[in-house]
Amino acid sequence: MESTRQAKISRLLQKELSELFRQQTAKTHGTIVSVSVVRVSPDLSVARAYLSIFPSEKAEEVLQSINNSARTIRYELAQKLRYVLRKMPELSFFIDDSLDYIENIDNLLKQ
Repeated sequence: MESTRQAKISRLLQKELSELFRQQTAKTHGTIVSVSVVRVSPDLSVARAYLSIFPSEKAEEVLQSINNSARTIRYELAQKLRYVLRKMPELSFFIDDSLDYIENIDNLLKQ
């Protein structure tokens, strides 16, 4: 069960991460990164962000790049949220493949 504080921080991190990725992907044409959901641990020390990456062929490459720059992303978020959060959670990023899964089910149902 997620507490109210966890839910608020999850939404805040999702919004700020989405804006950060939107700015970064505006420079690289042809790739879109959106933040599906952010889950925060009960002690607010770890945040797991699930990303939807389009096109999905580049997903592993983009995720690897994001994971390599996770410390920089955390620092930029901390600068934006320094008056909101006392301590910035550690960030870990994962691919959210639920859209691909849904598309696969739709294709199987059409056959």
